Amino acid sequence: MARVIYHKNKKVATKWIIGGLIGACLLILSSIFLLLYPFASTDKKVYFQGENPILYSGLQKGNALIEGDTLFVPLTFMQENIDDSIIYDEKSKSVIITTKDKVVQMPTDSLTYFVNEKTVDLQLSPIITKNGEIFIALDPILPFYPIQYRKLPESKAIWIQKDGEQYENGRLIDKDVNKEKLRLRTEPTWRSPYTAEMTKSELVTIEGAKEDFYLVRKANGISGYLKKDYVSKQDTVKINISRESKTFQMPKLDGPIQLTWEAVYTKNPDTTKIANMTGVNVISPTWFSLAGSDGSIKNLASLDFSKWAQAKGYQVWGVFSNAFDPKLTHEALKDFETRQTIIRQLLHFSQMYQLQGINFDIENVNQEDGPFVTQFMREAAPYLHDAGLVVSMDITFSAGDNNNWSSFYERPKLAQIVDYLIVMAYDEHTGASSGAGSVASLPWVERNLQNLLSEVSNERLVLGVPLYARLWKEQTNADGSTEVTAKALAMDQVKTWLTEKGLKPSYDEASGQNYAEYDDQAENATYKIWLEDESSLQKRAALAVKYELAGVGTWSRFFGDQTAWTALDLKAAKALTQK
Repeated sequence: MARVIYHKNKKVATKWIIGGLIGACLLILSSIFLLLYPFASTDKKVYFQGENPILYSGLQKGNALIEGDTLFVPLTFMQENIDDSIIYDEKSKSVIITTKDKVVQMPTDSLTYFVNEKTVDLQLSPIITKNGEIFIALDPILPFYPIQYRKLPESKAIWIQKDGEQYENGRLIDKDVNKEKLRLRTEPTWRSPYTAEMTKSELVTIEGAKEDFYLVRKANGISGYLKKDYVSKQDTVKINISRESKTFQMPKLDGPIQLTWEAVYTKNPDTTKIANMTGVNVISPTWFSLAGSDGSIKNLASLDFSKWAQAKGYQVWGVFSNAFDPKLTHEALKDFETRQTIIRQLLHFSQMYQLQGINFDIENVNQEDGPFVTQFMREAAPYLHDAGLVVSMDITFSAGDNNNWSSFYERPKLAQIVDYLIVMAYDEHTGASSGAGSVASLPWVERNLQNLLSEVSNERLVLGVPLYARLWKEQTNADGSTEVTAKALAMDQVKTWLTEKGLKPSYDEASGQNYAEYDDQAENATYKIWLEDESSLQKRAALAVKYELAGVGTWSRFFGDQTAWTALDLKAAKALTQK
């Protein structure tokens, strides 16, 4: 018989169980503590990169060069941060700067630069090139920009400050604090790397705040986050920099602008046959046009016409056009010296023909050449203003990309350069491709005008108005196809045609204009016309008043009749609107 052996299990003591649980809890808590407790990081991060770092708007923006006692900054820094209109002209090897009243040319490796073509001599070239990068001397250009700079100790950083910047001075507390807590952190937490160490009572600038930390900057330019508890605020500093600029006083007009273009193709009109134009105060003859890639100008101007116009109380704004030639425009406007050649001629003509303004009619330009057009206007405006001339420019409504008649205009930039933009608010329908329709239906004009006013301020905008209508002919051919053609008619020609056909126009609600239609059975054709008459012109004047525009401009004087000028009288339109 087998023997059964019994083993007696020992009972585990309760105290050991409790002790084990407590130990496990302590282990867990210590792990959590080690994981979550904000022990200060001992990792140091280099703040500035390279020699002579440029400090701007709280960040390093490249590096400066110091040649002798002259400080140079990269041209790209200026373009990206201070003035995106600074350019480098390849042909003349010059940096070009424009302000409201100055055109500055700084040639590379020259001891002379030019302000409005007047020479300024230096001891060192203001433009140098190093490793293929262009640098510009900072001191000579300070008069043109609301900026200033300081060289900072230790780091040799260049702190560039701009007008309107604001920060607060501060001082660290005068108490002994663990050095880890007085380190500037890259983020508002002690666990982030640090950039520099601070000492008690050290002066700082306070540039921001995040959570319980201030973003502060040492005297050497290095910045980081520091607990608010260790910093006391002092005074507030605001950078105030003023630069002198000549204010242009425009020739005075009686009331809003009421301009009409005088189309001059070969010779000037017989002024004895021009009737009085009620309300008109500016006449703009198409006298000057680009003739060659060298910047030469074709001139059709007449001093007799100018004297006649001024005797009638009209200002004369001579038109300069690019001949609507995209290739010629590119060749003439791509280089600084050629642009200057054009400007010099316009200044000469303005004196010769006693002008009060220049109206720029630049059309049909490749989209990629738009910046050349803008630069040309930047360079022209200071000279023309200095000569006492009003600078206006004709533009179109936006019509999408890759449109030579629209997309090259940099409208917001141009609005900051010229005195007036005149929007040619017409040619909604132009030919077979667009189909028959109004030259400028009222809803189309207002809709596009509203869009344009999101880019251009109303006090700088003049509404261009058509005084012509297109007579459309839709003719059915023998093969059943329809041929669409159109021709422009002056206001009196429209009235003659309506009389000849015995037609009485009716109101077309879609266009907001009067409309007439005529079926010619002999020609198997239908004629259609949307009228520019007293009614439509009064509505266009009312739009100018409604949106408080600078005025109206009409294309062209030849197409209008006496009813046009009274209908477009903005003083009368404003009085009527206020009733």
